[in-house]
Amino acid sequence: MWDTLIIRPIINLLLLFYKFLGHETIVAVTLLTLLLRIAVTPLMLKQQKSARQQQELRPKLMEIQKKYKDDYQRLMEEQRKLGINPLGGCLPTLIQLPLMIGLYQGIIRVLASTPLQLLELPQDIYRWIPTFSSLIPLKSRFLWLDLALPDPWLILPLLVVFTSWLYQKLITPPALDPQSEAMNKQMLLMMPLMMGFFSLTYASGLAIYFLITNLIGILQYYMFREYYTYPTPPTEDKKSVSSRRALDGTRRT
Repeated sequence: MWDTLIIRPIINLLLLFYKFLGHETIVAVTLLTLLLRIAVTPLMLKQQKSARQQQELRPKLMEIQKKYKDDYQRLMEEQRKLGINPLGGCLPTLIQLPLMIGLYQGIIRVLASTPLQLLELPQDIYRWIPTFSSLIPLKSRFLWLDLALPDPWLILPLLVVFTSWLYQKLITPPALDPQSEAMNKQMLLMMPLMMGFFSLTYASGLAIYFLITNLIGILQYYMFREYYTYPTPPTEDKKSVSSRRALDGTRRT
């Protein structure tokens, strides 16, 4: 089911682009990544709009959560009155995720880094397009890279880590409390390192995909910057938090 609906169409699109774009794997991967990113852009903007709305209504939302913490049904009802959809933030992600995973799987299968993967690849090609079988194996050389193998010079993993960090930093909403601030710092560290680990371990074609995705995401941030503009956290809240911490420390001593 997963293969039929998502991965195989992506593999055949990659082969189609590869055939008509000069038999350049890197160009085919770039174009398909760009098209899928454009396709999910409305969902991403909807998700971002929902996140910004929740950030703006956070003070009222916290009041409601405190008031109706023992009445889940009433809590959901009051949130809907504020115009907040509990599924508004996660539903677009649930739709985007299969496409992103499918693209990742498609790239890995098309590159076929082992003889066994190369033998299995024809099973994913549509039989009514017989000319695609003649394209295998795909050209995997690009600059110093073999796209089916990890980057031996570690240049791509470093670029992936940097662009992942920059993109994460740009889209992370401002923290309104110490807990969310700590979570933001953790995500800003963990996500780039995780992407870097995958880029270091798996085929460099996957790292190319990560890099292109990050660069497109950074470009989209500046194109749709109004969607990422959050209300500035009040400075007095941070001061009061610091004062409470100092007061608690004094009491303990």
